[in-house]
Amino acid sequence: MSTDLTPESRRMPLWRASVQMALVSAASVVAAGLIATGLGGCADLSGMAPPQAQLRDAASLGMTAASAPPGAQALVNTEWWRDFGDETLNALVAQALQASPSLKLAQARLARAQAGSDMAQAATQPQLSGQLDLTHQHYTANGAVPPPLAGSVRDSATAQFSASWELDFFGKNRAALDAALGSANAAQADAQAARVLLASQVARSYFELIRLNEQLGVARRTLAQREETLKLVQDRVKAGLDTRLELRQSEGGLPEARLQLEILQEQMALTRNALNALLGQSATAAALAPSALGAIKNVAIDGAIPADLLGRRADIAAARWRVEAASSDMANAKTQFYPNINLVGFAGLSSIGLGQLLNAGSQQWGVGPALRLPIFDAGRLRANLRGKTADLDAAVESYNAAVIQAMREVADQLASAQAIARQQLEQRAAQDAAEGAYRIAVHRYKAGLGNYLNVLSAETSVLAQRRQGVDLASRVLDTQVALMRALGGGYRAEPAALPPVVLHKNTGDLQSAHHA
Repeated sequence: MSTDLTPESRRMPLWRASVQMALVSAASVVAAGLIATGLGGCADLSGMAPPQAQLRDAASLGMTAASAPPGAQALVNTEWWRDFGDETLNALVAQALQASPSLKLAQARLARAQAGSDMAQAATQPQLSGQLDLTHQHYTANGAVPPPLAGSVRDSATAQFSASWELDFFGKNRAALDAALGSANAAQADAQAARVLLASQVARSYFELIRLNEQLGVARRTLAQREETLKLVQDRVKAGLDTRLELRQSEGGLPEARLQLEILQEQMALTRNALNALLGQSATAAALAPSALGAIKNVAIDGAIPADLLGRRADIAAARWRVEAASSDMANAKTQFYPNINLVGFAGLSSIGLGQLLNAGSQQWGVGPALRLPIFDAGRLRANLRGKTADLDAAVESYNAAVIQAMREVADQLASAQAIARQQLEQRAAQDAAEGAYRIAVHRYKAGLGNYLNVLSAETSVLAQRRQGVDLASRVLDTQVALMRALGGGYRAEPAALPPVVLHKNTGDLQSAHHA
């Protein structure tokens, strides 16, 4: 047999020519495998049900561009708590964001998800490994090893490099990478959601501490007023102006006032403990002197649900990325039905006897394709695909639930804000009337037209209205914090906008637009 060789091939080393011929053969085998795959098919994909869940969009929920009035507020500030104008609150939130275990847990989950995406990325690239084996071995004299090795003790060594590259013809590795990236992006959004939640919990706890402190001041004045009332009634009983009925009624007011003080003090202790837990400290809140309720600024609130609400919330972004990851997982499950094709190769030295390892005759190498074809797996691949399809349906419905919950949270806070504003109008009118009656009682007492008991009785209504006013003012702040969180808390999607997820009519698969 004669072989035509070019001048270049005549000068080519034998091993290089052999490798070149092996690569050509490998490519031929790969091409033949692909043709056979296309003609004969692989594991059966027929009859698999597509995903059933449908994504809810803004239009399906009635969120149109007309929902937001002209001049509506822009996105919530990233550090929205500073809008309340309280430096103590600013310091508390900063401390919580730096030291809270819950936030560090979210960051650790993000790091884990990012590591998973790096591992998936590595699977798409060629792999190279090194090997060095040294063995001191006694060979059996009664086995398949021929003399002179049989029955002898020899040293053997292998030093070589091995390379492999999975040819991702059917997109299996790419789908796995997309799923990992979706999970990493979801974890990143979860970390942002945890940040917003933590800041809102600190703000609400701090405002609750302010409310309790204000109520404690009113309760102390109530106790002092009832002590004065009891003393006056005791004097009137001694003078024969009142009976024991009035005396017993006045005596009953003291335990009730002291009970309210104890309840408020317990609530303050529990609130301080909750604040310490949020801060990741054990004694910070104990020495905290809360600001006056009137010193806190109110934040302006728009009266409509913003049309771009779904893009403002980190929890919705996380749910959307989980849909993306589940879609890629399902795509990966489909590629398992197709062949797995690898190019593998190795080159190195191997010898019996360490002194022979570096000789030219110890060289060894090999290169070729490896093809794995699923033919019969007892339904494992179909079951896996059904599971991934169910996971996608679950991710879509979780996203829909998050969207509906977001709508409800914003609507609830807006409704509460409007209702509290109306309640405050009525409460202020009632407090003005009570304070007017109190002033009249004081003037009558100073003019000698009434007794001091009438003054204390009028003050009871004033104190009741002050308690109501403190509660309503605190609810205003609490509602504003809850609304800031419901509106996203200043979340910004990074590094780009969320992927639009569409339903492909041909396959029924939920996939990202960049997969279409």
